[in-house]
Formats: sequence, C-alpha cells, structure tokens
Amino acid sequence: MDKIYSYIESSTDTLIELETELCKHPAISPDSGGEGELEKVEALQAWLIAHGITQLERHDAPDSRAKGGVRPNLIATIPGASDTKRLWIMSHTDVVPPGELSLWQSDPWQVVVKDGRLIGRGVEDNQQGLTSSVLAALALVQQGIRPPHTVKLLFVADEEMGSEYGIQWLLANRNLFRSDDMVVIPDGGDERGETIEVAEKNLLWLKLKTAGKQCHGSRPDQGANAHLAACELAVRLHDELPRRFAARDSLFDPDYSTFEPTKHEANVPNVNTIPGDDVFYMDMRVLPQYPLKDVLAEVERIMNEVAAKRHVQISYEILQRVESKATSADAPLVRFLSQAVNRVYGVETRPIGIGGGTVGAFLRNIGIDSVVWGRLHESAHQPNEYALIENIIGDAKVMATLMMEER
Repeated sequence: MDKIYSYIESSTDTLIELETELCKHPAISPDSGGEGELEKVEALQAWLIAHGITQLERHDAPDSRAKGGVRPNLIATIPGASDTKRLWIMSHTDVVPPGELSLWQSDPWQVVVKDGRLIGRGVEDNQQGLTSSVLAALALVQQGIRPPHTVKLLFVADEEMGSEYGIQWLLANRNLFRSDDMVVIPDGGDERGETIEVAEKNLLWLKLKTAGKQCHGSRPDQGANAHLAACELAVRLHDELPRRFAARDSLFDPDYSTFEPTKHEANVPNVNTIPGDDVFYMDMRVLPQYPLKDVLAEVERIMNEVAAKRHVQISYEILQRVESKATSADAPLVRFLSQAVNRVYGVETRPIGIGGGTVGAFLRNIGIDSVVWGRLHESAHQPNEYALIENIIGDAKVMATLMMEER
C-alpha cells in the first residue's frame, strides 16, 4: 500500500490533466439543452487507453436527441486474482449547465488551478470521484499490481436528470451485476469524509392539475376557482400527510418525511379573472418504511375531498417515483470502506440516510450493496464549482485501499 499511496501522492499533474480534459467537453443532457455525453466519454476513453487502462466496453443507450444518437455508458475493468466479490466504483459523466455566466470568475469549461483548488463546471460533481477512481486504478495498473478481486470503474450517463439513459437503462438492458458485487458511488459526502450514505428516503414528485371554471373576478359565483382549490389542496397535503406518515428515523436528517409544494405554473395573466385551470407540484421525501402506494392513496383521498368542496376536478401525474431499500449498516462493504477511510484520513465514519436521490437506490432495489461516499466541499451546481486537489488524492487512496482489500 505504501507503493500505491506514493504513486497517488505524486499524481497531481495527472489528475489536473484528466480534470482539464473532461471539463473541456460540456456533457449536458438534452433535457437541459445540451448534446449529451458522447464527446466527453470518447475523450475519457482515449485518455484511459493512453495511460494503460485498455480493457474498456461501451454500452450506449439510444437517444435521438443527443449527439450521435446515444448516451454512452463506459466500463473499465482491472482484472483481479479472483472475479468474485467484485468492487465497482460508479461515477457519472454528465454535468448541469453553468447557470448565470456573470457569476463565474472564469470560463466554466476551462479548469483553473488556484490555491489547491480546481475550478470549473463538473470538477467536483462528479469528476472528483471519477478522477479519484481512475488515479486509484492507475496506481495498480501502471505498477503491475494485481488486485485480489476484479475492479470495475463504471462511468454512467444521465445521472443529473434521473438516470433513464444511465444506470436504469443498464439494469434493464444489460446483465452486468452479480449478487456479491459491491458498489461505491463517490457522489456525495461531507468535508471530513465521515458519513457513509446507506439509505435514501422514497422519492415522489407529483404534478397536480386543477380544472374549474374561469369567470370574472367580480362574479366568483359564476365560476369555480381552480387556483383557490389548488391552494387548499397544497396546504392540506403539506399539513395532513406528515400526521399520517409520522414516524421518525435518526438515520436521516431531517428524521421525518417531508411533503412540500414547490413549483407553480402561471394561470391567468390579469388580476380580475378567476382562473379555471391551475397547476402546481409536490416534492415528497418519505421514510422507507412507508410504501408510496399508501402515500398516493392519502393524496387521492384529500384530492377528492377538495374537489367536491370546491366543485373542481383534480388529477395528478407522477414525475418521479423511486422506492429504495437500504444497504445494511453492518454490510461488509460499509465495514471495509469505514476501515479504509480511517486508515487514510484518520476519521471515524457513521452510516446515514439522505432525503435526496442517488443512483444507489436502483442498485439496492435489486439486492446489490451500494454506498455513497466522498470527501466533498459541496460546491456542486454552484457558480465557481471547485474540488480540492488534496481531496482527489485522499479519496483515490481510500479507493485504492478498497481495491486491495482481501475480503
């Protein structure tokens, strides 16, 4: 391990080179006005081959909106002495748009190195984890070190927009994983690296449409105010669902289920018209013990009561529905990762659950142990996004330690 650590510690120029190459290719989803990940993945393939990681395979999800008509998913394999209990490290290649350019102090697509930081769109989310995994693999490959078990680096598409063309497509169309595989997802964490995410709240996004009858603002008796009904529905959902699903779980922060009205669409353009149509959205993060079918049943009950009271019709559309099993806090993967983090960073870890969704949920639901971990400063999606060079190096050492675990 000393030899591996020494290689990683001397790889600052290499990691800057890789981050710079990746950043040059804006891998933005067509859903956000981009062309997808093809150019970035092709550049990554070429870079890996040039540096000695040559066992690569592409799995392209078709998407006619994207450049080349595909959303590429790439796997790099480092063969081990045994092909059982394989370790996967899964990062994503897509990034979010840079947002308001005037808030950036530099070109978001050109990496700037300053005060031990790399600055640019995607350098942390998720290129920090991607680069760390590659550095760890290079420390083995370039020094002729064979890991005890096969290591696979998986670079997926479409994580930022729901993974339809990434891990979801792979699970539906390819037979890649085995029941004894272990997956680390370096796409979340904290500044000390002390939290290992093993569970997620169930995720439910709803679009709720209220149809009433438009009329003049002076004659509400002649119409049915869709906006008023929608407001009442939003308040009732927000206030009543937490009472129905009231459990608490200290694994999560906050430790309860949340039911929040969020986006609202414009209805009428003028003040003196009572709207006949109204649309709003709910973001619900529900403790895993509650099936989402039970939540939807309560939503429908409240909807029907509001519709009858306000003489409107209400319907909903499910935008996202993800239910997630948990990886046991006592799973070998959690134990091995905890030991590796302690060895590299001297930090005692603890398992946590989160309200946000990650690609780990899709793996846990098919029985694959997966955890989300990283030493991150949480600058993702912000102007002047950055990653600390010392975090990239340290996380690479943690990953290399896992790669060399005998299990």
